[in-house]
Amino acid sequence: MAIQGDAAHVADHTALSTTTTTTTNITTIQQIPLRFPEPPADADALRIIFAALPEWEGSDGAVVLEPFTDGLTNHLLKATKTRPGRSEEAPTEDVVLLRAYGKDTQILIDREREYASHQLLARYGLAPPLLARFRNGLLYRFIRGRVCTPADLRREPVWRGVARRLGQWHAVLPVGAGDPRPEMDGGAWAGNGQHYLPAVGMGVDGKRMMPASSTVPPPDVNLWTVTQRWILALPEPSKAATVRKGRLHAELQRLMAELAVDRAGVAQDGLVFGHGDLLSGNVIIEEEAGAAAAAGNDDDDDGGNDDGDVVATVSFIDYEYATPSPAAFDIANHFAEWAGFDCDYRAMPSRRQRRAFLREYLRTYSRHRPEPPHPAAAAKPTANGHGNGHGNGHGSSSSSSAVDDEAAINHLFERVDSFRGLPGFYWGIWALIQATISTIAFDYGAYADLRLREYWDWRAEADGSRAREGRVRPLRERQWAREE
Repeated sequence: MAIQGDAAHVADHTALSTTTTTTTNITTIQQIPLRFPEPPADADALRIIFAALPEWEGSDGAVVLEPFTDGLTNHLLKATKTRPGRSEEAPTEDVVLLRAYGKDTQILIDREREYASHQLLARYGLAPPLLARFRNGLLYRFIRGRVCTPADLRREPVWRGVARRLGQWHAVLPVGAGDPRPEMDGGAWAGNGQHYLPAVGMGVDGKRMMPASSTVPPPDVNLWTVTQRWILALPEPSKAATVRKGRLHAELQRLMAELAVDRAGVAQDGLVFGHGDLLSGNVIIEEEAGAAAAAGNDDDDDGGNDDGDVVATVSFIDYEYATPSPAAFDIANHFAEWAGFDCDYRAMPSRRQRRAFLREYLRTYSRHRPEPPHPAAAAKPTANGHGNGHGNGHGSSSSSSAVDDEAAINHLFERVDSFRGLPGFYWGIWALIQATISTIAFDYGAYADLRLREYWDWRAEADGSRAREGRVRPLRERQWAREE
């Protein structure tokens, strides 16, 4: 529907004359003292958009608002400024996205970290520029392209494009990129190339939870601390809910002991700045593989085609769950999303597909961050008989060092395999909370049951209890184990 720019003032909104800007060490972002209401209203969307882009209100042509309804956390609107006499597609500067936070989602998401993450990602060319921030959301430029479907993720040109883009993310972004503290931008903590080991804040027993082998300062927020915070936020309306909460906490401690530390993996010390939510709706196909190949695009910086391969150019959107995490989690989580919200486990990637994805990922990681992702590569002699010796993690290596090192591929393959149950644990807890707070029409309770079942099925497979008890292997585990 086309909406003209005559939005009425909404009660309790501050006058637009008080709009301010805030300057960070990254960029200057307009701060708009308006709130987007629930249920959503077009007039309120226009007030926010016109505060950020007053030229849109003062010039001829309607603003067309198009809601996106696929998200399970936020409300998203695409706004397009029409121009008299223009018949072609609107240019990028005439299209913006308004994203309003879902009700009470601050329980799940640190919005200050999300804001800082988006700014840093834009600085690295990995996110669209932010235009403004309002009281419960963000306004930013539109990435032109087509939103993926779960079926798209399974197409080889697309999954190769995703692997390349994710390898770039993990290689170039400092692990503290999403930390809102100003020293995170280029300071000694994040800007010296170090990747710290994880910690998990305070347990329910009041004791600090950290991997036993962790000896260096961890990020304040990471995959493990986020999961712990979600468990602590679970309501306890019944004795059964209290028992479940305690069981989930115990499982988190067990998972940390098993998975938290990986000194032999990507980034050496085990953490990368992960996207954390690479479902199909957060992957944008900017250029289809055929077009990329025809254009002869060989610039790996944009995730496009090179080496004669047919690969789609993709970008990632929505960074609210971005956090330091093991690379294997970010990858395993993406593989889980091949099944979509419907959890169609027949779509899970085979061993062959996962290995090919990881080879593509490591090739790009190596190009963007010239260091071996596995200690065996660091010790490997060079042509002059000397080791590479990248003591600070930033020495030079050939662009093929990762992809040609089968030890690195095998190690990451095994790590991703070990993490395959964690996405179900993570998003199952998330869904339990959403079931109590969200106003979006979705059965979060049923989704929580499905995702947590994935975790318990993996646990039974990993500890051998399923086989000992003679139970049939679940479909997801069978699909994960198939070779082709």
